[in-house]
Amino acid sequence: MSVAEYEVGNIVEGKVTGVKPFGAFVALDDKNQGLVHISEVAHGYVKDINDVLSVGEEVKVKVKSVDAESGKISLSIRATQPAPEGGDSRRGGGSRGPKKQESKNQGFNTLEDKLKDWLKESNEIHADLNKRARK
Repeated sequence: MSVAEYEVGNIVEGKVTGVKPFGAFVALDDKNQGLVHISEVAHGYVKDINDVLSVGEEVKVKVKSVDAESGKISLSIRATQPAPEGGDSRRGGGSRGPKKQESKNQGFNTLEDKLKDWLKESNEIHADLNKRARK
């Protein structure tokens, strides 16, 4: 199969042939392989791709783009999986900070609105810390 025969949007099976810090190479057939960038491996934040993929593993991938001239195929594993419910999937579901702040679903706000909220929250935390320090 030639590179041009892979169509954007198709989901195909492949085998991981190499894992690098930036992504994984997946063999689609005997002659063609593509790259799954680390941001396309899973819905959450992936710090170390080796925790998620290993050489020889069979994976389902979606073809994101095909460059027939260079022979490069861009792939996504994440696009073949259902998105987790709730939270912002691009930020890893809040695994790096307190849940109570991220559980507020405020919808779309402008940066100015967000800044006001952050300043108010910061002032409340600062006031609470001062109260504790006086005790």
